[in-house]
Amino acid sequence: MPTLTEMVRIPAGDYLMGSDRFYADEGPVHHVRVAEFELDRHPVTNAQFAEFVADTGYVTVAERPLDPAQFPGADPADLIPGALVFTPTSGPVNLADWRQWWTWGAGASWRHPFGAESSIEGREEHPVVQVAYEDAAAYAAWAGKRLPTEEEWEYAARGGSADGLTYAWGDEPRRDGRIMANTWQGRFPYLNTGADGWVGTSPVGAFPENGYGLVDMIGNVWEWTSTPYSPRHDVAVSRSLGLTDVSATSGGHCAETGEEGCTCGPQDDRRASTEPGAGTRRRTLKGGSHLCAPEYCLRYRPAARSPETEDTSTTHIGFRCAR
Repeated sequence: MPTLTEMVRIPAGDYLMGSDRFYADEGPVHHVRVAEFELDRHPVTNAQFAEFVADTGYVTVAERPLDPAQFPGADPADLIPGALVFTPTSGPVNLADWRQWWTWGAGASWRHPFGAESSIEGREEHPVVQVAYEDAAAYAAWAGKRLPTEEEWEYAARGGSADGLTYAWGDEPRRDGRIMANTWQGRFPYLNTGADGWVGTSPVGAFPENGYGLVDMIGNVWEWTSTPYSPRHDVAVSRSLGLTDVSATSGGHCAETGEEGCTCGPQDDRRASTEPGAGTRRRTLKGGSHLCAPEYCLRYRPAARSPETEDTSTTHIGFRCAR
Protein backbone atom coordinates (compact mmCIF):
# COMPACT_ATOMS: atom_id res chain seq x y z
CA MET A 1 0.00 0.00 0.00
CA PRO A 2 1.30 3.48 -0.82
CA THR A 3 2.27 5.75 2.07
CA LEU A 4 -0.44 8.36 1.68
CA THR A 5 -0.98 11.51 3.68
CA GLU A 6 -3.38 11.34 6.62
CA MET A 7 -6.64 13.01 5.63
CA VAL A 8 -8.74 15.38 7.71
CA ARG A 9 -12.53 15.41 7.44
CA ILE A 10 -13.73 18.95 6.77
CA PRO A 11 -17.34 19.48 7.87
CA ALA A 12 -19.96 20.93 5.54
CA GLY A 13 -20.59 24.60 6.01
CA ASP A 14 -20.82 28.02 4.45
CA TYR A 15 -18.50 31.01 4.53
CA LEU A 16 -17.76 34.35 2.91
CA MET A 17 -15.28 33.57 0.16
CA GLY A 18 -12.82 36.15 -1.11
CA SER A 19 -11.76 39.60 0.04
CA ASP A 20 -12.29 43.18 -1.08
CA ARG A 21 -9.31 44.60 0.84
CA PHE A 22 -6.26 43.41 -1.09
CA TYR A 23 -5.99 42.29 -4.72
CA ALA A 24 -8.75 42.83 -7.27
CA ASP A 25 -8.97 39.16 -8.29
CA GLU A 26 -10.03 38.13 -4.77
CA GLY A 27 -13.50 39.68 -5.20
CA PRO A 28 -16.37 39.83 -5.18
CA VAL A 29 -16.89 38.55 -1.64
CA HIS A 30 -19.74 36.04 -1.76
CA HIS A 31 -21.36 33.32 0.29
CA VAL A 32 -20.34 29.76 -0.58
CA ARG A 33 -21.68 26.49 0.81
CA VAL A 34 -19.27 23.55 0.80
CA ALA A 35 -20.25 19.90 1.21
CA GLU A 36 -18.32 17.67 3.60
CA PHE A 37 -15.05 16.40 2.15
CA GLU A 38 -11.60 15.16 3.16
CA LEU A 39 -8.32 16.97 2.62
CA ASP A 40 -4.70 15.87 3.05
CA ARG A 41 -3.34 17.12 6.36
CA HIS A 42 -0.19 18.38 4.65
CA PRO A 43 1.16 18.91 1.12
CA VAL A 44 2.45 15.83 -0.71
CA THR A 45 6.09 15.31 0.24
CA ASN A 46 9.15 14.40 -1.81
CA ALA A 47 9.10 10.92 -0.26
CA GLN A 48 5.47 10.35 -1.21
CA PHE A 49 5.93 11.61 -4.76
CA ALA A 50 8.99 9.38 -5.13
CA GLU A 51 6.86 6.39 -4.17
CA PHE A 52 4.33 7.33 -6.85
CA VAL A 53 7.06 7.63 -9.51
CA ALA A 54 8.66 4.33 -8.47
CA ASP A 55 5.30 2.56 -8.69
CA THR A 56 4.16 4.02 -12.01
CA GLY A 57 7.27 5.14 -13.89
CA TYR A 58 5.65 8.54 -14.30
CA VAL A 59 7.70 11.28 -15.99
CA THR A 60 6.83 14.83 -14.95
CA VAL A 61 6.28 17.72 -17.34
CA ALA A 62 9.61 19.30 -16.33
CA GLU A 63 11.46 16.10 -17.25
CA ARG A 64 10.01 15.87 -20.77
CA PRO A 65 11.60 17.36 -23.92
CA LEU A 66 10.36 20.83 -24.85
CA ASP A 67 8.09 21.30 -27.86
CA PRO A 68 9.96 23.34 -30.54
CA ALA A 69 6.60 24.67 -31.80
CA GLN A 70 6.22 26.64 -28.57
CA PHE A 71 9.64 28.25 -28.97
CA PRO A 72 9.93 29.41 -32.60
CA GLY A 73 13.46 30.37 -33.60
CA ALA A 74 15.09 28.70 -30.62
CA ASP A 75 18.19 26.58 -31.10
CA PRO A 76 17.06 22.94 -30.74
CA ALA A 77 20.16 22.32 -28.61
CA ASP A 78 18.75 24.74 -26.05
CA LEU A 79 15.41 22.97 -25.79
CA ILE A 80 16.37 20.66 -22.97
CA PRO A 81 14.08 19.72 -20.08
CA GLY A 82 14.01 22.02 -17.08
CA ALA A 83 11.86 24.36 -15.04
CA LEU A 84 11.76 27.78 -13.39
CA VAL A 85 14.15 28.30 -10.49
CA PHE A 86 14.15 31.13 -7.98
CA THR A 87 17.53 32.84 -7.71
CA PRO A 88 18.00 35.64 -5.14
CA THR A 89 19.37 38.90 -6.50
CA SER A 90 22.52 40.50 -5.15
CA GLY A 91 20.65 43.53 -3.86
CA PRO A 92 17.52 45.67 -4.27
CA VAL A 93 15.90 45.57 -7.72
CA ASN A 94 12.79 46.87 -9.44
CA LEU A 95 10.04 44.54 -8.20
CA ALA A 96 8.02 45.10 -11.37
CA ASP A 97 10.30 42.74 -13.33
CA TRP A 98 10.07 39.15 -12.05
CA ARG A 99 12.63 37.97 -14.62
CA GLN A 100 15.35 39.32 -12.34
CA TRP A 101 14.87 36.47 -9.87
CA TRP A 102 13.27 33.72 -11.93
CA THR A 103 15.59 31.84 -14.29
CA TRP A 104 15.32 28.77 -16.48
CA GLY A 105 16.98 25.89 -14.67
CA ALA A 106 18.23 23.29 -17.14
CA GLY A 107 17.68 19.88 -15.62
CA ALA A 108 15.45 21.25 -12.84
CA SER A 109 12.72 18.81 -11.78
CA TRP A 110 11.12 17.46 -8.65
CA ARG A 111 14.31 15.47 -8.01
CA HIS A 112 16.53 18.50 -8.70
CA PRO A 113 14.44 21.53 -7.66
CA PHE A 114 17.19 24.12 -8.24
CA GLY A 115 18.78 22.60 -11.32
CA ALA A 116 20.64 19.48 -12.38
CA GLU A 117 23.24 19.74 -9.61
CA SER A 118 20.71 20.12 -6.79
CA SER A 119 19.11 17.30 -4.83
CA ILE A 120 16.26 16.46 -2.46
CA GLU A 121 18.50 14.29 -0.31
CA GLY A 122 17.70 15.05 3.32
CA ARG A 123 14.51 16.84 2.23
CA GLU A 124 12.23 13.82 2.02
CA GLU A 125 9.64 15.42 4.31
CA HIS A 126 9.60 18.75 2.49
CA PRO A 127 6.74 19.40 0.02
CA VAL A 128 7.45 18.20 -3.49
CA VAL A 129 7.92 21.10 -5.91
CA GLN A 130 8.57 21.46 -9.65
CA VAL A 131 5.26 19.71 -10.30
CA ALA A 132 2.94 20.99 -13.03
CA TYR A 133 -0.84 20.68 -12.83
CA GLU A 134 -0.82 17.46 -14.86
CA ASP A 135 1.69 15.93 -12.46
CA ALA A 136 -0.39 16.80 -9.42
CA ALA A 137 -3.55 15.41 -11.03
CA ALA A 138 -1.75 12.19 -11.98
CA TYR A 139 -0.55 11.66 -8.40
CA ALA A 140 -4.05 12.33 -7.06
CA ALA A 141 -5.57 9.74 -9.41
CA TRP A 142 -2.94 7.18 -8.39
CA ALA A 143 -3.76 7.83 -4.74
CA GLY A 144 -7.50 7.41 -5.34
CA LYS A 145 -8.10 11.09 -4.65
CA ARG A 146 -8.48 14.35 -6.58
CA LEU A 147 -7.32 17.95 -6.39
CA PRO A 148 -9.48 20.28 -4.28
CA THR A 149 -11.57 23.05 -5.78
CA GLU A 150 -10.69 26.63 -4.91
CA GLU A 151 -13.87 26.89 -2.85
CA GLU A 152 -12.97 23.81 -0.83
CA TRP A 153 -9.36 24.88 -0.40
CA GLU A 154 -10.16 28.36 0.91
CA TYR A 155 -12.85 27.03 3.25
CA ALA A 156 -10.41 24.50 4.70
CA ALA A 157 -7.60 27.06 4.97
CA ARG A 158 -9.78 29.28 7.14
CA GLY A 159 -9.92 26.45 9.67
CA GLY A 160 -13.37 27.33 10.95
CA SER A 161 -12.32 30.90 11.83
CA ALA A 162 -14.77 33.77 11.75
CA ASP A 163 -15.55 35.40 8.41
CA GLY A 164 -13.60 38.54 7.63
CA LEU A 165 -10.29 37.67 9.29
CA THR A 166 -7.24 38.50 7.19
CA TYR A 167 -5.40 35.35 8.24
CA ALA A 168 -6.78 32.06 9.50
CA TRP A 169 -5.39 32.88 12.96
CA GLY A 170 -6.44 36.55 13.17
CA ASP A 171 -5.80 39.94 11.60
CA GLU A 172 -2.06 40.18 12.27
CA PRO A 173 0.65 38.26 10.37
CA ARG A 174 2.01 36.93 13.68
CA ARG A 175 0.17 35.61 16.72
CA ASP A 176 1.66 36.65 20.05
CA GLY A 177 4.91 37.36 18.20
CA ARG A 178 5.10 33.89 16.67
CA ILE A 179 5.61 33.29 12.95
CA MET A 180 2.58 31.27 11.87
CA ALA A 181 3.65 30.25 8.36
CA ASN A 182 6.75 29.84 6.21
CA THR A 183 6.95 33.13 4.32
CA TRP A 184 9.81 35.43 3.29
CA GLN A 185 11.53 37.19 6.19
CA GLY A 186 13.68 40.18 5.27
CA ARG A 187 13.82 42.14 2.02
CA PHE A 188 12.62 40.53 -1.20
CA PRO A 189 14.25 39.24 -3.39
CA TYR A 190 17.78 39.50 -1.98
CA LEU A 191 17.69 39.04 1.81
CA ASN A 192 15.84 36.20 3.53
CA THR A 193 16.69 35.61 7.18
CA GLY A 194 14.47 32.54 7.29
CA ALA A 195 11.15 31.66 8.89
CA ASP A 196 12.05 29.95 12.16
CA GLY A 197 15.37 29.09 10.54
CA TRP A 198 13.96 27.81 7.23
CA VAL A 199 15.06 29.48 4.00
CA GLY A 200 13.09 27.94 1.13
CA THR A 201 10.72 25.09 1.86
CA SER A 202 10.34 23.66 5.35
CA PRO A 203 9.36 20.13 6.42
CA VAL A 204 5.60 19.71 6.43
CA GLY A 205 4.15 20.52 9.82
CA ALA A 206 7.00 22.78 10.95
CA PHE A 207 4.48 25.57 11.61
CA PRO A 208 1.25 25.58 13.66
CA GLU A 209 -1.83 23.73 12.39
CA ASN A 210 -5.10 25.56 11.76
CA GLY A 211 -8.46 25.01 13.41
CA TYR A 212 -9.14 21.87 11.35
CA GLY A 213 -5.74 20.33 12.12
CA LEU A 214 -4.32 21.10 8.66
CA VAL A 215 -0.72 22.27 8.31
CA ASP A 216 1.01 24.46 5.72
CA MET A 217 -2.24 25.72 4.22
CA ILE A 218 -0.56 29.12 4.29
CA GLY A 219 3.04 29.60 3.15
CA ASN A 220 5.68 26.99 2.36
CA VAL A 221 4.41 26.22 -1.17
CA TRP A 222 1.61 27.43 -3.40
CA GLU A 223 -0.88 24.62 -4.05
CA TRP A 224 -2.71 23.65 -7.23
CA THR A 225 -6.50 23.56 -7.21
CA SER A 226 -8.75 22.12 -9.91
CA THR A 227 -10.45 25.49 -10.50
CA PRO A 228 -9.68 27.32 -13.77
CA TYR A 229 -8.46 30.84 -13.08
CA SER A 230 -10.55 33.90 -13.87
CA PRO A 231 -9.67 37.52 -13.05
CA ARG A 232 -12.61 37.78 -10.63
CA HIS A 233 -14.64 35.15 -8.80
CA ASP A 234 -17.32 33.98 -11.22
CA VAL A 235 -20.30 34.06 -8.87
CA ALA A 236 -22.71 33.07 -11.67
CA VAL A 237 -20.75 29.89 -12.36
CA SER A 238 -20.54 29.08 -8.67
CA ARG A 239 -24.28 29.54 -8.33
CA SER A 240 -24.94 27.22 -11.28
CA LEU A 241 -22.88 24.57 -9.52
CA GLY A 242 -24.87 24.99 -6.34
CA LEU A 243 -21.91 26.50 -4.52
CA THR A 244 -22.97 30.10 -4.10
CA ASP A 245 -26.15 31.54 -2.66
CA VAL A 246 -25.60 35.31 -2.55
CA SER A 247 -23.11 37.94 -3.74
CA ALA A 248 -22.09 40.20 -0.88
CA THR A 249 -19.87 42.90 -2.34
CA SER A 250 -17.58 43.79 -5.20
CA GLY A 251 -14.86 46.31 -5.87
CA GLY A 252 -11.58 46.24 -4.04
CA HIS A 253 -8.26 47.98 -3.77
CA CYS A 254 -4.62 47.05 -3.63
CA ALA A 255 -3.15 46.71 -0.16
CA GLU A 256 0.23 47.85 -1.47
CA THR A 257 -0.78 50.98 -3.41
CA GLY A 258 -4.33 51.74 -2.30
CA GLU A 259 -5.42 51.96 -5.94
CA GLU A 260 -8.98 50.93 -6.71
CA GLY A 261 -9.12 47.78 -8.82
CA CYS A 262 -5.37 47.63 -9.32
CA THR A 263 -3.86 44.66 -11.06
CA CYS A 264 -0.99 43.52 -8.87
CA GLY A 265 0.53 40.72 -10.90
CA PRO A 266 -1.22 38.80 -13.69
CA GLN A 267 -4.98 39.05 -13.42
CA ASP A 268 -6.63 37.92 -16.64
CA ASP A 269 -6.51 34.34 -17.88
CA ARG A 270 -7.64 35.52 -21.32
CA ARG A 271 -5.22 38.39 -21.84
CA ALA A 272 -3.20 38.50 -25.03
CA SER A 273 0.47 37.64 -24.69
CA THR A 274 3.41 36.82 -26.90
CA GLU A 275 5.18 34.78 -24.24
CA PRO A 276 5.71 31.04 -24.80
CA GLY A 277 2.85 29.03 -23.39
CA ALA A 278 0.54 32.06 -23.24
CA GLY A 279 -2.30 30.04 -24.77
CA THR A 280 -2.09 27.35 -22.08
CA ARG A 281 -5.00 27.14 -19.68
CA ARG A 282 -4.44 28.59 -16.23
CA ARG A 283 -5.48 27.06 -12.91
CA THR A 284 -5.87 28.76 -9.55
CA LEU A 285 -3.09 28.46 -6.99
CA LYS A 286 -3.80 29.02 -3.29
CA GLY A 287 -1.91 29.61 -0.07
CA GLY A 288 1.18 31.63 -0.91
CA SER A 289 4.71 30.29 -0.41
CA HIS A 290 8.09 30.78 1.19
CA LEU A 291 8.70 33.49 -1.41
CA CYS A 292 5.77 35.69 -0.34
CA ALA A 293 6.90 39.01 1.16
CA PRO A 294 4.67 41.94 2.19
CA GLU A 295 6.44 44.41 -0.11
CA TYR A 296 5.91 42.18 -3.14
CA CYS A 297 3.43 39.33 -2.69
CA LEU A 298 0.96 39.80 0.15
CA ARG A 299 -0.78 36.55 -0.75
CA TYR A 300 -0.15 34.40 2.34
CA ARG A 301 -3.84 34.58 3.25
CA PRO A 302 -6.78 32.16 2.73
CA ALA A 303 -8.54 34.53 0.30
CA ALA A 304 -5.43 35.09 -1.83
CA ARG A 305 -5.15 33.43 -5.22
CA SER A 306 -2.83 33.38 -8.19
CA PRO A 307 -3.02 32.18 -11.82
CA GLU A 308 -0.57 29.67 -13.23
CA THR A 309 -0.37 27.92 -16.57
CA GLU A 310 -0.96 24.19 -16.31
CA ASP A 311 2.45 23.34 -17.77
CA THR A 312 4.45 25.47 -15.34
CA SER A 313 6.78 23.94 -12.75
CA THR A 314 8.64 26.07 -10.21
CA THR A 315 10.56 25.88 -6.93
CA HIS A 316 7.56 27.13 -4.95
CA ILE A 317 4.52 25.20 -6.24
CA GLY A 318 3.26 21.95 -4.74
CA PHE A 319 -0.12 20.42 -3.99
CA ARG A 320 -2.28 18.33 -1.66
CA CYS A 321 -5.22 16.05 -2.43
CA ALA A 322 -8.90 15.94 -1.55
CA ARG A 323 -11.57 13.24 -1.51
